[in-house]
Amino acid sequence: MAQTVRNTETRAEVETAGESSGVAASLGLNTQLFVFQLINFAVVAFIVWRFILKPLVKKMEERQKMIDESIDNAKRVETNLAMSEQKYQERIDEAKVEANKVIGRSQEEAEELAEKLKGKAKQDVEELIKQAKGKIQEEKKAMSEELRKETGSLVVAAVEKVLNEKLDEKKDKKLIEDVLHGLV
Repeated sequence: MAQTVRNTETRAEVETAGESSGVAASLGLNTQLFVFQLINFAVVAFIVWRFILKPLVKKMEERQKMIDESIDNAKRVETNLAMSEQKYQERIDEAKVEANKVIGRSQEEAEELAEKLKGKAKQDVEELIKQAKGKIQEEKKAMSEELRKETGSLVVAAVEKVLNEKLDEKKDKKLIEDVLHGLV
């Protein structure tokens, strides 16, 4: 029974509290304590926001801005590097084209020079051949002249021998033939 009395008293207290506080009392909340705790939470939340979170958020934003700038700079550097590589490759290609042109011109000039030298050498050879032919003709004329002189001398010698020896016709022919064979 004591139990029952207590339950009844608790119910009575709850009912009186319910009448005075309403819903908060039905949940077992002390409204005055709740209001002070709410104010305390608001003050702590304000202090945490003002002195901890706000500077922390500011630092995080600064770091994020710095990271974004670094990324942008890296992209710019990468773009500049790609452009530099492209320009470098273009310059190399231009240099190759120019070198090929120079090589082509040099080859053409070398071929022209070779043709000129061949032509000059051919002219020189033709001139030497012409000179050699001229010398050969001169020597041939000189030899013919000398041969005529010697032939004349030989004929004179042969005639003298023939005249010195007057033989018959057969011996004359034989003697002339011998002299002529001696010439050859």
